[in-house]
This record gives sequence, C-alpha cells and structure tokens, in this order.
Amino acid sequence: MAKILFVMTGVDHWTLADGTKHPTGFWAEEAVAPYEAFTEAGHTVTVATPGGVVPTADAGSLTADANGGQEGADRIAATLEHEEFRTPVRLADVRLADYDAVFYPGGHGPMEDLAVNADSGRLLTEALAGGTPLGIVCHAPAAMLAAIKDDGSNAFAGYRVTAFTNAEETLAGFAEKAKWLLQDRLVEAGVDFQAGEPWKPHVETDRTLATGQNPASSGPLAAEILKMLA
Repeated sequence: MAKILFVMTGVDHWTLADGTKHPTGFWAEEAVAPYEAFTEAGHTVTVATPGGVVPTADAGSLTADANGGQEGADRIAATLEHEEFRTPVRLADVRLADYDAVFYPGGHGPMEDLAVNADSGRLLTEALAGGTPLGIVCHAPAAMLAAIKDDGSNAFAGYRVTAFTNAEETLAGFAEKAKWLLQDRLVEAGVDFQAGEPWKPHVETDRTLATGQNPASSGPLAAEILKMLA
C-alpha cells in the first residue's frame, strides 16, 4: 500500500489582470477522480495545502453540468467531505520521504499561490531529483514555475510536459483577462510543452513525471501514477 501526497491550492480566488479576484480554487474532478483511483487500489491519500487551510472547490466544478448530471455532482460533493480533504496538513511541514508518490490537482487556484510557493517548489525539485512518481494536472503545472534549482534554472526544463493550453484558456473565456498564460510561462521555463486537442484527455509521461492537460485527463493521469507504483 502506497502513501500518496495531494498538494492542493489554498486560495479561493485568482487575481486577474485588472486586479479583480475571480472566485475559484481547485477543480473538483481533478481531485476526486485520482483520489477514487488511488484509494480503490488500496493506497492512502494525505492532502497538504499552504498553511494547512481546507481547500476550496471551484463552484463551477460542483455543478451537474460539469459532472455528467446531478448524480455525478452528488458523488463528487460527497467524496470531498472525506476526512482527507477536510483536515489537510501544512505544506511547509511535509517530508517527501514519508510518501511514495505526489499528485497535484488543478483549477485556477494554483495560478495564484502554488506558482510562487517556495515550499511546493522545493518539494517538486526534490521529487524530480529522487525519482518519486509525480502527477500534475491542468493548471497545477503552474507550481512548476516555483521549482528553481540552485543554479537558477527550472527543475522541469527539458521535461516533456502538458498542461491547460492557451487554446483552452481562450475557449474558457480567460485568456484576455489573465495576467499570464500557463502554456507561455512553462515554455519560457524551458519545458517541452505538448498541446493536445482542447478538452480531450491528454497525458504526457517523461521519466517519473506524468502530466495531464485538462479535467478529462485526471483519470488517465492517475492510471499512469498507478503504473509507476506497481
């Protein structure tokens, strides 16, 4: 049985270019689908957030439309009431050695906090260097921007990566409102960015790093992490 760390955003908003705060947090499916896959396989999950705050789900991710109907929405909401999501640990207190894999759910929240969080950046750098299986989905690759090595380079430079694309941000209506776009920043950091078709499942695996492009990729991404743990 493996111990899997979920690193999740601790904010409930995303500051746009004009200074307004867009209500958000994590995208529910991107936490619940992997959580279900991991726990059904017999593994345990611990959630960590900056400051140990209870993570906020983006309200849009809890609707019936976002979850294939009301039954799906009810299942998502019920899973998020599990103790792991209600009693997170402080990210600053996490020891990577205590876990067998690390997973980052997305949502716009990570663009606000994890993109500049030094504790997360150190954890990611250590996970890459030590070969710990690492899954990161949708907007959560924003956390890669804080993974800076001692020489000033990004720890993910040269890795094949996918994430929420500029095309998807445009389709979602935020490309013109955002301070910066995730795909652009990752390319600037030196990753080998791979963009799939908007909204379709797309996973890239490079060494012990697996990344997913969008919410539909969260389940397939979890399956990749399970393969690494097998």
